Order: sequence, then structure tokens, then C-alpha cells
Amino acid sequence: MATRARIGIIGASGFTGAELLRICASHPGLDVAFATGDTQAGTPAAALYPGLALAYPDLVFESWDPALLDGVDGVFLGLPHGASQAIVPDLLGKIGAVVDLGADFRLSDGAEYERWYHEPHTCPELLDRFVYGIPELHRDALRGAEAVAAPGCYPTAATLALHPLVTADLVQTDGIIVDAVSGVSGAGRPPKPHTTFCAVDSDVQAYGLLDHRHTSEMDMNLGATVLFTPHLVPMNRGILATCYARPAVDGLSTDAVLDVLHERYADEPFVVASERSPSTKATLGTNAAHVTARYDERTGTVLAIAAIDNLGKGASGQAVQCMNLALGLPEEQGLAVVGTAP
Repeated sequence: MATRARIGIIGASGFTGAELLRICASHPGLDVAFATGDTQAGTPAAALYPGLALAYPDLVFESWDPALLDGVDGVFLGLPHGASQAIVPDLLGKIGAVVDLGADFRLSDGAEYERWYHEPHTCPELLDRFVYGIPELHRDALRGAEAVAAPGCYPTAATLALHPLVTADLVQTDGIIVDAVSGVSGAGRPPKPHTTFCAVDSDVQAYGLLDHRHTSEMDMNLGATVLFTPHLVPMNRGILATCYARPAVDGLSTDAVLDVLHERYADEPFVVASERSPSTKATLGTNAAHVTARYDERTGTVLAIAAIDNLGKGASGQAVQCMNLALGLPEEQGLAVVGTAP
């Protein structure tokens, strides 16, 4: 492959698509060949997102057409739930790599998909062709992968916080609790009654009680039974996941759980393991995840916390990290690790 790869973004007019365009604008190995947005077809990208004007002065959102794939090395899908299933069969085998940011190919079992998404999968035979896209867990499988299912933002944060403790057999896998808060951009660009400024300002609300779809990914990633409660908070971007688990060994300590995180993430380019309590602002605009852990002797509880940018490591940043691996580019290329401050 040439030093620079040509990529397309199908569903580029949403927040994840705009973030992909922002990342690709400074990525030395990716050139945007096309960007579709059927509801915004004919609209200049700079008209919908003025911040893209200098990088993409002539880019206009197009309607999806398979002819756009000519000469393209990889494609990102930033489509609403269910839409990727109609397109993916026409993509596989025609380009180097497909990275789907939606939920359509994240679960390995079609029955689990129907259970959590309440509709049958239209192409379950393709599920096993997708690699689940958390590089910290599946890096080897992502190298050269033809199809990647980029994870949800909540599962990414919870998995990075808990997975090292689970694999080290320090915590029990039944009864794990994940409480997480998300910025409003996680609900997508189209306006909804509960995501308007007046609805979210000065308000915090739990939602998806007992049956949020991302629970299935957490169960799958951790081999666990997770009770997950998400909360919408009045900020634009960010995920903070606070996770609770019971110890699986005697004599556990805060030093022990922190040591596991430090050792596991010592060589990871996008994960900071520290005794500091993670902050969403520290990850703003980056592909970084900040994690910590504690053991509370009084209640016999392991506490693990992770912060990410829901549009960065929780979506578009991680998707680019996966595309880098799939296309043979340096994994860290084009991705920021320093958050915006103040």
C-alpha cells in the first residue's frame, strides 16, 4: 500500500463523522476520498461544521453510491443503528478494511443481538468476520483485519477499567456494577426532546435502566454479569465510568489493584494508569483513556474508574486507531494524547 491511504466516510454528517474528518485532517497517512451524508447530501461540510472549513474548503456531503469505492483503501461507517447491515455485504472484499462505528457487528452471537436490539440481524453470517475493536485487547487480530466493529463508548471505558482486574483473577465476574456518565454528544447530532439545551442544562438523569444495549458488550468483553446504569450529564463530551466489583482473593489492597493496572498498561500508547482520579477534561479531544483503581477494606469492594472522550477513544479516535492497524499504518499515527485545557 502507498504511504497514504485513501479512505471514505459513510455517514459523515453526524458527530462521529465530523470527528473522523477532524482527525483525518491532521493524519499523515489518511486522505479523505469521499464523505457521505444522505440527509445532508449537497451540503458543504464547512456549512454544517464551520470548524472544518480550513481543512475541507471544497468537501460536500454526497449520497451513498458504491461507485465511490473506486480506488479507496478503507471505509468508516458512521451510520445509525441497523443501517450498516444493508451496506456491509457490498463492502467486504472490495476494499482493504471496513471499520463500523455502529452497533451492528459488535456482538458475536446473532441471538444476543436480537435480545438486546429487539430485532433479528439481517446478515448474522457476517458477524464472525468482524474483529471487536479495542486494540488493547485485540491488537493482533486487528492487524490486517478486513472488518472491524468499533466498540460503544460506555463499554470501552468500563472494559479498560475492569479487564486487567478480571484477567488477573482479582475480582468476581458476577454482580459487577458500572455507573457511568456521558456528555450529550453521545446521543448524536439530530435534535431530540431530551437533548436540547433546556432539557440537559442543570440536570442529571439516569436512563436505559436495566436494559441498556451496551450492557451486552460489557458482559462479552469481561465474561461477566454486569449491572449497568448510564447517566446523561450537562457537558458536550466525555465518559466517566465508575465500576464496582467484589474481590476474588483474600488480602487485596489498593496497591495490588493499582499495580495490575500499571503493569497491564505500561506499554500502551493511549492508556494512562495512575493513582489520580480520572477526569473527562484530561481526555478532551484525544484518543486517551485514564484509569485508576482502589480497594475499600471497609466494604470489601474493588473500585475501578476510567475517563475517555466519548467521541475520541469512545468512537472516532479508536476507529482511526483500528484503521491504522488494519491498513498497516503506525498505530499511533494521527491521534492526539494531550487533552485540551482549560
